[in-house]
Amino acid sequence: MSELLGTRLRHLLETLDGDVAATQRRLGLADGFRPRFTPVVRALAAGGPASIRELADTLGVTHSAASQTVAQMVRQDLVVTEAGADARRRIVRLTAKAEALLPALEREWAATLTAVRAFEAELAYPLSRLVDEALAALERTPLRDRISQVLEDPEAP
Repeated sequence: MSELLGTRLRHLLETLDGDVAATQRRLGLADGFRPRFTPVVRALAAGGPASIRELADTLGVTHSAASQTVAQMVRQDLVVTEAGADARRRIVRLTAKAEALLPALEREWAATLTAVRAFEAELAYPLSRLVDEALAALERTPLRDRISQVLEDPEAP
């Protein structure tokens, strides 16, 4: 089934995100609030306004991913952006709407962490550790390089 790895990983992520989203709706979080917004809200609540680059570094995502998430959050009136000291930098700040969601988000976050620990205890190998190892391996040698190597030498491992 390794030929379906990408499909299976997307299904796993959709399943996990769907369950978190259902919990967030049950807790009364705003329509349109997505699980991917929670780490951004929590980072801004803890550290105050930040540039998109700072958010990306804090969250361990690409600048592009952070920028896309922030753009979605602006449309939902959860954050605002303003020019930084350097006009090329955009500073992201929580809105009052997002701040009002913090108690429910913190409750959901704590419950999710506890549930994830129980979920991982059922697995032969903690999923979070495996994901960290996979990302580190791909940082050492990106998949595109691995594919190129096979295309150049089909006998290579």
